Amino acid sequence: MQLKIGVLLLAVSFFAVSGGAQGPPPPGNRGGGRGPGGPGGPEHSDRGGPARIEGKWWTNPAVIRALALSKDQQRGIEDVFQQNRLKLIDLSAALEKAEATLEPMLAAEHPQDSAVLVQIDKIADARAALEKANARMLYRFRTLLSAEQWKQFQALSAGGEFGPPRDRGGPAGRDRH
Repeated sequence: MQLKIGVLLLAVSFFAVSGGAQGPPPPGNRGGGRGPGGPGGPEHSDRGGPARIEGKWWTNPAVIRALALSKDQQRGIEDVFQQNRLKLIDLSAALEKAEATLEPMLAAEHPQDSAVLVQIDKIADARAALEKANARMLYRFRTLLSAEQWKQFQALSAGGEFGPPRDRGGPAGRDRH
């Protein structure tokens, strides 16, 4: 459960940084934990493309080398992550609950328009709260990186070299791509 939540939070971080933050990340680790030391090695996945680096990117040796992260920066990013972790867990759970509440409403033979619209607003509010909290955490990450490291981080993110898989399927129509 704790690993699932950690992956969920990091997925939110990745999508917000890479410009793909259009909703909650997929639950669980659908990428099979590939990355340096994982199946297919650090250079390529067993599907023929570049391996995805998942998890706490600031502890990944390939990312540390690519960004030239210092030990102080790694500790600082970990501290920021830990300071925000519980809030992000709670906000993610609130969003998931709001989405779960909507599902049976939509599955009803005759959905109640007013109740569905109220629940849609609750989902939007929950998603906005999660995005704001995540953006604040990412900003704190940014303050710990030099301008050059931040540019490199963005390039790695945009190039798909690290972060969660882009499969966004799941309950309540999470597919956004």
